[in-house]
Amino acid sequence: MTFLLNNHNVFDYLVEHCKLEQPLSKVEPVAAKNFNLLVTFADGSKLLVKQERHNQEGKAAGEFLSEWRIQEFLQQFSELNHLRPFLPEVLHFDRDNSIIVKSYLDDYRDLMDFYTKENSFNSEIAAAIGTMLATIHSETFNRQEYQDFFSKNRENSANDQVTSLIRGLERISPEIFGLVPADGLKFFALYQRYDSLGQAIAQLGSAFTPSSLTHNELKLNNILLHSNCEQASNPIVRLIDWERSAWGDPAFDLGTVIGSYVQIWLGSLVISNSLSIDESLRLAITPLDKVQPSIFRLIQAYFHKFPEILEHRPDFLQRVVQFAGFALIQQIQAMIQYQKSFGNTGIAMLQVAKTLLCRPEQSMPTIFGAAAELRPPRIEIPG
Repeated sequence: MTFLLNNHNVFDYLVEHCKLEQPLSKVEPVAAKNFNLLVTFADGSKLLVKQERHNQEGKAAGEFLSEWRIQEFLQQFSELNHLRPFLPEVLHFDRDNSIIVKSYLDDYRDLMDFYTKENSFNSEIAAAIGTMLATIHSETFNRQEYQDFFSKNRENSANDQVTSLIRGLERISPEIFGLVPADGLKFFALYQRYDSLGQAIAQLGSAFTPSSLTHNELKLNNILLHSNCEQASNPIVRLIDWERSAWGDPAFDLGTVIGSYVQIWLGSLVISNSLSIDESLRLAITPLDKVQPSIFRLIQAYFHKFPEILEHRPDFLQRVVQFAGFALIQQIQAMIQYQKSFGNTGIAMLQVAKTLLCRPEQSMPTIFGAAAELRPPRIEIPG
């Protein structure tokens, strides 16, 4: 029988499995898709203890295994230890009970939360993200021994995400009418109206090129920002929740995080029956031109650190833009699944996603701003 964590037994579990001696101060639940507990000790140190949800048969999806494999990867290939500051510190993994224990990064905060509350878009934060991603991608790029390590566990690969989405949109069965609210059916009707959109997603799946270690769920919620960027001795940004990490396509990571920036704009639309979609896009509370400098600085820093990617893949930037559109489609499906709605915001998101997927080159000025008239490798870091 699976051992189930709770507020009362977590300390005994940590003493037994992590050999902790500090007296406990308090235990707090943390809202998340898994069962998370924040454990604080008398000296002020904190641990995040996570257990995957189990189904009625007592089985979990096994997502923590991919996160633990990142730790095993760094242990096996010590030449990559310099990547550790970008990653969470995992102290313990219990495969049988799907429990993972991490150091809690008390001096970092959720980047999406920062953007939402501060409504401030310092482009140097985006540059740090671009540099961090480029470092991870370039240090692992086209290394056969690294690929062999991850090929042992192909579950949750980004390519599978693309393939499953395509199949889900192509093979709409009558059962969907019992699973999707009436508003959600509007999405499927609109999607199937545009043959070019389905073709673009299918072509993107065919062009998927696994060549480096990738995070594969690179939303702004999975990026942490140091609470004191100016005085931080550690990297100002870190990546968390590597549960879907695999050997994948770096364009997928880059496109996903850019799509997450675009969602800040789309999520702030002024929605009204009296406004057209185009008017709503223009009247957004967080206008696109406020987000554009961060998106451009991110891609600029990425190419500055990893210009070689363009030699191997001249169409790399085009694929990045398409994956940004793909990320918007994924977000729409998440809205339908969890919020049970597909309103004007979803329609606007679909419109933007269609443009990014079907016309990536023409979309670059929209996403990157006027500076996008420059094309890599001509993109340069000033100074």
